[in-house]
Amino acid sequence: MKKILIILSALLIVACGEDAPAKPETNATETPTTQSTASSKILEVYKSPTCGCCGAWVDHMKENGYTVKVHETDNMQPIKEKAGILPGGGSCHTAFIDGYVIEGHVPASDVDRLLAERPQGKGLTVPGMPVGSPGMEMGDRVDAYDVLLFDEDGMAVFSHHPGNQ
Repeated sequence: MKKILIILSALLIVACGEDAPAKPETNATETPTTQSTASSKILEVYKSPTCGCCGAWVDHMKENGYTVKVHETDNMQPIKEKAGILPGGGSCHTAFIDGYVIEGHVPASDVDRLLAERPQGKGLTVPGMPVGSPGMEMGDRVDAYDVLLFDEDGMAVFSHHPGNQ
């Protein structure tokens, strides 16, 4: 299982492309935490320094009222392991907010709902990188995708985004 996660993470990082110039790694020795200091809209995001879609998702979250602290690292595997990302549930970036994990291109509206409702679970994930999800905009195309609530036992649909295809 660990081998599958490593391969999946490597493929996702490669899939993100080389859109952004490489930046020096920052805060790479920090250990991510799933607890913030207070109930707030402060999002701790861990991402590859070369991933353009991750940067676009960060912009989406900022535009929706979140304060975002970005930590760039070339090795996402320890972050994903600490977050408890399940096989098949991974994406290109991992974030932590107020006791929850946010994996991938989760819309800000779903994060808002998560923080308001506070369901049992580790957090939300949008597996892969669906076209049209926040940060993955490519023209008018929007593919259908689900935002999943996950914990160590599995994943369940938290919200459905129907797309336009």
